[in-house]
Amino acid sequence: MLINRTIFNRIQNQLRGEPKIIIIYGPRQSGKTTLIEQLLTKTNKPYLLFNGDDIRTQELFGTADLDRLKKTIGGTKLIIIDEAQRISNIGLTLKLIFDSMKIHIIASGSSSFDLANKINEPLTGRSITFTLYPLSILEIPLNPLETIPGKLEEFLCFGLYPKTAVLTSQAEKESYLNELINNYLYKDILTFETVRKPKKIVDLLSLLALQIGNEVSIQELAQNLSLSKIVVEKYLDLLEKMFIIINIRGFSRNLRKEISKTSKYYFVDMGLRNALIRNFNQLSLRADAGAMFENLCVMEKLKDLSGKGQFANLYFWRTYDQKEIDLIEEREGKITAFEFKLSPKNYKITSAGREFTSVYQNSSYRIIGPKDLKNF
Repeated sequence: MLINRTIFNRIQNQLRGEPKIIIIYGPRQSGKTTLIEQLLTKTNKPYLLFNGDDIRTQELFGTADLDRLKKTIGGTKLIIIDEAQRISNIGLTLKLIFDSMKIHIIASGSSSFDLANKINEPLTGRSITFTLYPLSILEIPLNPLETIPGKLEEFLCFGLYPKTAVLTSQAEKESYLNELINNYLYKDILTFETVRKPKKIVDLLSLLALQIGNEVSIQELAQNLSLSKIVVEKYLDLLEKMFIIINIRGFSRNLRKEISKTSKYYFVDMGLRNALIRNFNQLSLRADAGAMFENLCVMEKLKDLSGKGQFANLYFWRTYDQKEIDLIEEREGKITAFEFKLSPKNYKITSAGREFTSVYQNSSYRIIGPKDLKNF
């Protein structure tokens, strides 16, 4: 099944313009390789495709031997290196190729931690970065009888990895997500030399999985895991760079009673989160259904911004007297407050919404339920 990704046209347009180094980040299994294959079917440029997992590719691009690279590349106008983070000194090598040959380059990688460390500094001014997350709900191909609200329970329970969109049975989806954790997540964690206790990271993820939608205390996490606060903060940063979780901080500008120094953590994919806690139960049997919907909505906003190449600051808002708004979007001088309700009884502004919009008079307020997701 061909799934059209939002960022496809933006990358394709980039390939039609002046040569640039295009970097594609994203979680494992988010569809980077498939996206590259689709791009290659639409280009008339002669190209060479390399895989960073291949030892010969690592040796070719890891040595920065310009004469040898020129012989290999020849008159090619486009080179693609998938899993580029596997190659040592890849940033310096790509800089050398680009500066001497002025050709289009695509480099992809499943961990911004690895690829950014190896690629960013040498490529300043030469590169443009895209992030490919799991599917957004608008990218899911629906038949004429299907609706987003009708498919919502499936999205919340099994997530939006491209593979889950094509698997048909619940058993297949559960098996795939469990395999994703065992074969990719655990192994990726073990590749980082700075992680001395990989099991602690899995335990940390399990704690976060039970706290989505809630403020997280780093000190409390440290106590529960018998780790120092500094180590927990390092692990959280690592998990963000592996595209497992995202961090949303508190919004504060005007009121002393606003809470701004705490964080909420959401999972990039709900299927991965549910596999971690081994819970794929239907929503009617779950106490966390509302939090799951909030997580999905926050990620849909992030995917939408990323897919369109738009930039915004995202926060949550809470006061010490327990007034709270799920998401604050600050973009182009405008502030929008969103509350996410899986089963909204009405769409009237809440007391928290009234207080927020009265304090921030250039702001607007929206309640988002399942039927609003298409336009959210």
